[in-house]
Amino acid sequence: MVPSQARANTREKIVEQAARLLQEEGPGALTTRGVAVAAGVQAPTIYRLFGDKDGLLDAVTEHVLATYVSTKAAADRTAGDADVDPLADLRAGWRTQTDFGVANPSLFALLSDPDRARRSPAAQAGMRVLATKVHRLALAGLLRVPESRAVELVHAAGTGAVLTILATPPAERDLTVADDMLEAVLAHVLAAPEQPASAGAGWAAAAVTLRAAAPGLEALSGAERELLSEWLERAVGRER
Repeated sequence: MVPSQARANTREKIVEQAARLLQEEGPGALTTRGVAVAAGVQAPTIYRLFGDKDGLLDAVTEHVLATYVSTKAAADRTAGDADVDPLADLRAGWRTQTDFGVANPSLFALLSDPDRARRSPAAQAGMRVLATKVHRLALAGLLRVPESRAVELVHAAGTGAVLTILATPPAERDLTVADDMLEAVLAHVLAAPEQPASAGAGWAAAAVTLRAAAPGLEALSGAERELLSEWLERAVGRER
């Protein structure tokens, strides 16, 4: 085995064992010595491969989250079928995210650190999955706030809901708190079905829908599409 492959294999073994310790025993178990013993390596190997403990934590977070996000992305590609209800798809993704957070409290706590989340490619990929789901709502004429705003609200509500659940003793946890939080956000971002798009604030849904479709309007030039998108984004943002 070539040295680079051996190094990659050793690194993978360390990350997998550290992820197992994190899942089973929490962050306190992630000592350099404990991980080294679990992975069957010498402690200096960890420093050589990851720099320090924080580098190891980053690698573990990325490993677990990347596996989860890739599963979500695969499901999201299936959800792109025309027959899939975009609202039902968003709700299903919300439940999956909530279940993941509750099942992985230590990892979720690490990802609640904004600095770690910002530098995590897997976390950013997860945000793109959410943005795709929200974009489908916009294209279906269901959204009355800018897509970026809807993504921010859903993400913030999801993080807060999971943290609230995790702060509750396990025997007293009520996962419907997360469902109620989602419905509260949806009541704010979705167009009222009984409200015609031409009446009052109902025009916002039509504007958001057109904004979502604007990149595909080939009758317009690229500059015109960008300008139209900018106008619609500003108009809906001001209405909000």
